[in-house]
Amino acid sequence: MQKFDTISVIGLGYIGLPTAAMFASKGCRVIGIDINPATVDTINSGAIHIVEPDLDEVVHAAVARGCLSAALTPQPADAFLIAVPTPFKEQNHEPDIAYIEAAARAIAPVLRSGNLVVLESTSPVGATEQMASWLAEERPDLTFPQHAGAASDIRIAHCPERVLPGKVMQELVTNDRVIGGLTPACSAEACNLYRIFVEGECVVTDARTAELAKLTENSFRDVNIAFANELSIVCDGLGIDVWELISLANRHPRVNILQPGPGVGGHCIAVDPWFIVSSSPEHTHLIRAAREVNDKKPLWVLDKIRQAVTCHLDNNSGISTDEVTIACYGLAFKADIDDLRESPALSIVQRLAATHSGSVLVVEPNIERVPNSLRGVELVDEASARARGDVHVLLVDHREFRGMASPRGYIVDTRGVWS
Repeated sequence: MQKFDTISVIGLGYIGLPTAAMFASKGCRVIGIDINPATVDTINSGAIHIVEPDLDEVVHAAVARGCLSAALTPQPADAFLIAVPTPFKEQNHEPDIAYIEAAARAIAPVLRSGNLVVLESTSPVGATEQMASWLAEERPDLTFPQHAGAASDIRIAHCPERVLPGKVMQELVTNDRVIGGLTPACSAEACNLYRIFVEGECVVTDARTAELAKLTENSFRDVNIAFANELSIVCDGLGIDVWELISLANRHPRVNILQPGPGVGGHCIAVDPWFIVSSSPEHTHLIRAAREVNDKKPLWVLDKIRQAVTCHLDNNSGISTDEVTIACYGLAFKADIDDLRESPALSIVQRLAATHSGSVLVVEPNIERVPNSLRGVELVDEASARARGDVHVLLVDHREFRGMASPRGYIVDTRGVWS
């Protein structure tokens, strides 16, 4: 059994850093690699650059004990975990695995015989094999599973993360892991690695099935959210409260409709279905349709905001649009986190900032400043938004908003908090 004295995690974002911290909490020496100098400096100081419950304490303790450090360039290790972004190309929604390629080529010079390389990034089918090919190109002096099978110098596997933002530190430990090696020996080695901290079951399959399993999980959720979002639009046209309707329908013992929202965000559910569509475009009608429903929901929300602005103007004669203040509540892609990736709330506020001539305020308790894309948007607290806003738009049901009374003025509530 391979002994993993030193583990390297490539990419210290929302998955990479918690994973690195978990290994370090078990006494492993962990070297985190990131291309952002500010991220590296922050972690080496014992602090964190993202919002995730309990992560700050684990990182601080691991750095203080000397178990966790960060660097800009890869260093030798026994195992390498690649946890870098895998976006899609905006024009055609094709997967962009350039970050995986860059990470693979970056670690190649420090690989040694006996090393394990695990791709954790959510990936299109075939990405793990492609990564192995890039590594082989860079290191012809080593043998890899695609050529040498079980006798290869380097072991390669895919193990996608399956955690919920806001509960990452718990679910990394308790959730089952799907592990797909390029050979059975690769799978066994990866299982040994994850059993250092994973209490859930390590379920073994091949790399391609592991890749598609993660995409399938998120596509399933996307389809179900699309049903709820489409239902909310239908209810709005019929004058029916969608949240009451869903509550009634869910009383059926075999019905469990999800809650609608302003769209779908995050780096997984908003992206992964397109990877399946790209791999089989002629057979993914439902998956594509669900993605299109969820992608269009922010446009419907914007139309509801415009209607609210028009109503305010109609009932306040003598004022112009540039005198109407829109207050938006929430920017993150889901409640109680700071992650803005693929956030429909962020997209809606961006469009308001570009098109509304009046003031746009935003309340987001999990960030300290608005991103550069929101030029002209003012980050304010809840009290200021309530006092200054004419139209109030609830986009994310953060805990700070769930207990607040409905503001005075025109309301667009996409989460059913004020309904």
